[in-house]
Amino acid sequence: MSNTTWTRHHVLSLADFTSDEYDIVLQTAASFREVLSRRTKKVPTLQGHVVANLFFEPSTRTRSSFELAAKRLSADTLNFSASTSSLTKGETILDTAKTYLALGTDLMVIRHQAAGVPHVIAAEMDRLNVQVGVLNAGDGQHEHPSQALLDLFTICTLLDFEHPQLKLLNGKKIAIVGDILHSRVARSNIWSLTASGAEVHLAGPPTLLPQLFADYGTDRAGSVFLHWTVEPALEKADFVMTLRLQKERMSQHLLPSLREYHQMYGITRDRLQLCQPEVKVMHPGPVNRGVEISSDLMDDPQFSLISQQVTNGVAIRMALLYLMGSGKA
Repeated sequence: MSNTTWTRHHVLSLADFTSDEYDIVLQTAASFREVLSRRTKKVPTLQGHVVANLFFEPSTRTRSSFELAAKRLSADTLNFSASTSSLTKGETILDTAKTYLALGTDLMVIRHQAAGVPHVIAAEMDRLNVQVGVLNAGDGQHEHPSQALLDLFTICTLLDFEHPQLKLLNGKKIAIVGDILHSRVARSNIWSLTASGAEVHLAGPPTLLPQLFADYGTDRAGSVFLHWTVEPALEKADFVMTLRLQKERMSQHLLPSLREYHQMYGITRDRLQLCQPEVKVMHPGPVNRGVEISSDLMDDPQFSLISQQVTNGVAIRMALLYLMGSGKA
């Protein structure tokens, strides 16, 4: 690792990430990927630190990934579950965060169903001047930075395993298909991919892909294109990201049926023939098999990077916790 100083105390959004910051995260994650391949998969870099996973919303992959990442760095972990907490007795979110602060927490990983909650907690930590870093693990329909960074790492390591870096994606065509409207993953990925100079093609039903997304990335090296049919987005695409239909966030009937959605927007082997011959398919999970993507394609290692995304999530989250906890790259 280089001696570059990491100056970002919180990781709340990728909208203001610099190219150097992306590369620091990618290179640091590559170092930890090597650690995870060893017989002894643990390093003492955050020994004595306490990482609190405050998940106010259900999660499998992200929560488990952050917990494992913290343990691989030798940090102590505290895990919060809203359903069994004092929130059910009327305690506020900020009071919950302050409770974990009083327990000696150094880093807080926050997931909440409402946008902005990690930012509010980070602002309160700064007001208290306690030097506690806050990492956004997904807030409402806003952002999910660590997921976009692991997606970026997965793509970059496929292009150059030893030296993943942002510029590798310059000029690549990446299609993001599905429920863009409700997806915090899509928003964070748009920021990271346009920063790399990639062409990002968004595809989905008009009800799930409003015109406002055309304004994303207008001041970036890359560009964003909107399609209300899937074929133009897939044509000559190098990578295809398909997104889960977030039915729990849909307050209106935005789709006629799941069957019709799959017929029009589902990623299948036939549709991949429109893409580049070496195209790879990604999904942040959880997957609705047979809806966003055909089940056989999801399990096909020739095309699917889904399992690699989960594995790379540990390395990326180790990198983020390390950088925020130590300030060194």
